[in-house]
Amino acid sequence: MSGYLQVLTATPTREDAVRLAGAAVGAGLAAGAQVVGPVVSVFWHAGEYGEGEEWQVLLKTTEARYAELEAQLLAEHPWDNPEVAAVPIVAGSSGYLGWLDRSTTKA
Repeated sequence: MSGYLQVLTATPTREDAVRLAGAAVGAGLAAGAQVVGPVVSVFWHAGEYGEGEEWQVLLKTTEARYAELEAQLLAEHPWDNPEVAAVPIVAGSSGYLGWLDRSTTKA
């Protein structure tokens, strides 16, 4: 088993979020994804305070697939400089972690 990650990004629309999630899961870069939203975001952008509505995408993957997943998200994202961040999954049931491994292993 390798390390496990939850990768997050956000998009301006539900359609963009579902498209990114589907592409990542379809390519085997993530075992699964959840689209949550809309959520309210409060942020600094280009030196200005902003607020907006976004759709959050939470992807489950392994450390071994992270670089490819990040590259795909950045290439297909509608924003020029989107948030793509990963947090470790420090514990999980053996069945869940096994599913992550099986679903993201290159054939």
